Amino acid sequence: MQQRAVETRQLILEAAAEVFDEGGYKAARISEIMHRAGITQGALYFHFSSKLDLARTVMLAQRDSVVLPPGPDGLQRLIDTTLLLAHELQTNKLLRAGVRLAVEQEEVGFHDDSPYREWAEVFRGQLAAAAERGQLRSGVDVERLAMLLVGCYTGVQHFSKLSCKRADLPDRIADLWQYMLLGIAPPQVAADMIVSTEAPLLAAG
Repeated sequence: MQQRAVETRQLILEAAAEVFDEGGYKAARISEIMHRAGITQGALYFHFSSKLDLARTVMLAQRDSVVLPPGPDGLQRLIDTTLLLAHELQTNKLLRAGVRLAVEQEEVGFHDDSPYREWAEVFRGQLAAAAERGQLRSGVDVERLAMLLVGCYTGVQHFSKLSCKRADLPDRIADLWQYMLLGIAPPQVAADMIVSTEAPLLAAG
């Protein structure tokens, strides 16, 4: 029974992600989520107290919906992570819905910056490793740079979504790194970094 409950909850999250991703929070209907999940109203409300509770859970699940690329911690793994996210945002409905709800959350009715802070912590960890390996310029503040990178990434992906439904997002993130590397890494380190927009290369590590 416990396993069934876990599976039902995941079905609800995936169905909700589809609906929230397609039309946003306000247009989403609980009846449509129930239909796509193939569950009853009672089953849905057993796991989630309201549409708002469900939306917040989807938003907070975005980090867990992505497996980070392999490789040693540092600047290259950070670059690979952001490019992998670009590809995931083209296909991963749970991630896409979580990102959309995070951007629209003031319209939804909650205020929670934890999704941004979680990604900032992921980025900070890789930047800290990069600093230890001498991959960053002297004076780079990894905490502030991590927050800046999250802000830049949020803006770039949102612009790409509006302009072409994220079809060019990997290219735009690659452009972001081509310019950012000039400011944060020593010249030889920047030259050694691989900024590839090809998903199979990222999967291969």
